[in-house]
Amino acid sequence: MFTGIIEDVGEVAAVAEARNSRTLVIATPLAGELAAGESVAVDGACLTVADLGAGTFTAEAGAPTLERTVAGRYAAGAAVNLERAVRAGHRLGGHLVQGHVDGLATFAGRREAGETHFLEFRLPEDVFATTVVHGSIALNGVSLTVNGLGGDGRCEVATIPHTRRNTNLPGLEAGDPVNVEADLIGRYVRRILEAAGTLPGSHPNRAP
Repeated sequence: MFTGIIEDVGEVAAVAEARNSRTLVIATPLAGELAAGESVAVDGACLTVADLGAGTFTAEAGAPTLERTVAGRYAAGAAVNLERAVRAGHRLGGHLVQGHVDGLATFAGRREAGETHFLEFRLPEDVFATTVVHGSIALNGVSLTVNGLGGDGRCEVATIPHTRRNTNLPGLEAGDPVNVEADLIGRYVRRILEAAGTLPGSHPNRAP
């Protein structure tokens, strides 16, 4: 479990291709605090530390991860948001993030209002359906508050200077894909309503 509060922006040091998987070597000062088998959110996708090096850790991205996240697009030099798993009893500064990416959102553009930058994304349909204004959403692993929703699955969030200094969001260009995880509570509420047949087009006791 994570909180969406990014601890470091690491760098992909190397990528090794294999059949239906990729091995990622990520450079970060956090490597000295990790142990093999730990979970780390890499741009919001929960990956397992397979090995450790001098200032690096290695993680495997399997077929499901490559299909649903930006991990299949990483090249050496890519900047990645990193967060270690939250410890029980620590402050929950963002919101509950599982590291189970729902799919890819698309960066649509930004506008500036003084020190606040508003970022617009187009969300997958199932994520948009569980997203509410002033609710939470995780984009590339960053816990953000939904500022507005519009047509075509558009979602606007606001970022402050601290967020821009400590995440990879400022490097986004129009059309770039980002990992998105819907609000955990919204996911379960929607699934319960679908199972009960109380959503339009849903059927009781049938998978959506």
